[in-house]
Amino acid sequence: MFRKIFCLARRHISLCANMTGVRGRFFVNQFPDYVTGSIVTIDESRWSDAVRSLADEVYENMKPEPDNSDGGLYVGNAGLAYMFYYLSKIKHLSAKREKYLEKAMEYLEQAIAHINSKSCRDPVTSFIIGKAGVYAVGSVILNEIGSDKSSKMAVQFAQVANVCKTVGDFLGCGSDELFIGRAGYLCGVLFLHKALGRKVVEDKDIHGVCAAIVKSGRDYAKRHHSPCPLMYAYYKTEYLGAAHGLSSILQMLLSFPDYLQSDPAAEADVKASVDFMLSLEQPNFNYAPAMDEVGAPRSEADQLVHWCHGAPGIVYLFGRAYVLWKEERFLEACVRCGEITWKCGLLRKGPGICHGVAGSGYVFLLLFRLTKDPKYLYRAQKFAEFIFTPDFKSGARRPDTPYSLYEGWAGTACFLGDLLQPDKAEFPFFDVL
Repeated sequence: MFRKIFCLARRHISLCANMTGVRGRFFVNQFPDYVTGSIVTIDESRWSDAVRSLADEVYENMKPEPDNSDGGLYVGNAGLAYMFYYLSKIKHLSAKREKYLEKAMEYLEQAIAHINSKSCRDPVTSFIIGKAGVYAVGSVILNEIGSDKSSKMAVQFAQVANVCKTVGDFLGCGSDELFIGRAGYLCGVLFLHKALGRKVVEDKDIHGVCAAIVKSGRDYAKRHHSPCPLMYAYYKTEYLGAAHGLSSILQMLLSFPDYLQSDPAAEADVKASVDFMLSLEQPNFNYAPAMDEVGAPRSEADQLVHWCHGAPGIVYLFGRAYVLWKEERFLEACVRCGEITWKCGLLRKGPGICHGVAGSGYVFLLLFRLTKDPKYLYRAQKFAEFIFTPDFKSGARRPDTPYSLYEGWAGTACFLGDLLQPDKAEFPFFDVL
């Protein structure tokens, strides 16, 4: 039933894992680093023009058509609807607000038609590449234009909690990760509640989803004698990174402190699991993509330093832990994630946010929000500059979906837009503050 969407998820895993070659996975960072005490100025005119140009390029090259609906927020029409919605809310782009909302609706209409078609077999629980993501983003965009249809889509999203609360592996390949499982649904809850400014999913349902995640993690850890109190597998692999692994599952649990306060035993297991993640830091400050590589790290040139697998995604877990528990060691871990990203984050896989340069750049925008250190604003802008250099244009790989939100230029446009508002910057659907 879910064969198509699972194939997309498996394709993502393969994309992130299999790119090798004599040139390595990243360009050597030749930028001089920030000089302490120097003033960092964001070139607002340059980045405003770049965002507008990219938005036009995305619209021209990935039309809001039925053929582009597969892949939800990740590589489909829903992701482009989100991009145009997000850009419409940036003050420096206010002159384009109405146009961007019109285009967001064009993409959204196609995404809605797809999930309502008889041919759609996407899991209803899937936030990043399925129906739940379309419900959430659809409700927000419809609310933004004043449509009364927003409430209906919010209700559809809320009803998905009944599936996610179900104990057990209802998807058959691991039901807790970010792309198609429970953690992704919680990610959608956070986005929807923040964007609408009201509660859509009741606390009892949120707590039920969280409890199902904790039970699943405990049961798996016990069966497989894991050293971590909570452990999960996706397609029989114990992933650690943000895309499918332990870090984003824990991050989502930390994002609902009311649940943790209601169940001290669950909070204890979650905190011990965060500590376990921290213990897996490699000497170069990166993290293995999965437990089967812990203790046997790849050469640095072949390591995955991506949002999806590696420090640039795991940093959000430690950022959330720092915000919640106020322990400096978690902020220090974030800083170290930033160091490996500065060294190895100019990725050859393209411009995108999942496994590209923009995803690395977002690490520095997060660190700037956490620390207010202008060094990170400097580094973010340097990564943005690199995307437009001849070296990148000639040496980077063209993604399979080059204009999509996660793999391509749509996510890059969001990153460049966030350079214009660094105090509000957030990796799509992944804000921890």
